[in-house]
Amino acid sequence: MTWVIFATCTAIFESLKDVTSKHSLQKIDEYIVSWSVMAFSLPLLLPILLLIKIPTLNSQFWLTLLVDGSLNVIALIMYIKAIKLSDLSLTVPLIAFTPLFLLITSPLIVQEYPTITDAIGIFLIVTGSYILNLKEKQKGYLAPFKSLLQQKGSKLMLGVAFIWSITSNIDKLGVQNSSPTFWAISLCGFLALSLLPIALYKSSHNFQLIPQYLPELLPLGLFNGAAILFQMQAISIALVAQVISVKRTSAMITVFLGYLIFQEQGIKERATGAGIMILGVILITAGG
Repeated sequence: MTWVIFATCTAIFESLKDVTSKHSLQKIDEYIVSWSVMAFSLPLLLPILLLIKIPTLNSQFWLTLLVDGSLNVIALIMYIKAIKLSDLSLTVPLIAFTPLFLLITSPLIVQEYPTITDAIGIFLIVTGSYILNLKEKQKGYLAPFKSLLQQKGSKLMLGVAFIWSITSNIDKLGVQNSSPTFWAISLCGFLALSLLPIALYKSSHNFQLIPQYLPELLPLGLFNGAAILFQMQAISIALVAQVISVKRTSAMITVFLGYLIFQEQGIKERATGAGIMILGVILITAGG
């Protein structure tokens, strides 16, 4: 069960990345933070290229990298902005909507169709998202859903989940035209390079502050890089579905860390909602 340890480490480092990102956003903007997450992952990831066989790359690989990377640039900025605007315990669990959106995008892109287990998973994800905002119920039975769509951070994270439902399908093409490890490193490198001019343009006044805030920004990339490394190790010895199911528990860890570190409110409802959403993800992933 070594893969369980690796997958659990992936979840822990994913959560630590979110918490340190939230903390850094109190001092520096989302464009610098987004770039830092990817750029400071590279010192951990690039040396791996010396240890693996570099695959033969064709035009399909480069086209896939361009499309997938461009969408992920948008998603990452939206992700970081979402956790800046709203509580971690409210926004991060909404990534559970990615497999729900996959049930819409997968039939269109790769002709994969949902099963009964998927339908149960969808029900649990929607139920969990309702419980995340249960305190709003006193304003009406539909108020928790309305609150979800009214809060800017939540809307941004739902957008991220939708984009990731598209890129998850495109990722398959990237892996097929290279290898899982090479694709992960290539995508990370593409994001770091693409986010650099955006950060320079949007945050030229803050870019000079990077050396000053390096002790806070460097861990963002190290945590992200560690999560990628542990995930690579896990999927090398276990099914991808199993690994991703464990990885998604990072949402639960983040909910509790948000409560402990940032004193976010509604811990009971948000922990319960996140747990139900994770169960829905596990059902959909296992069913796939």
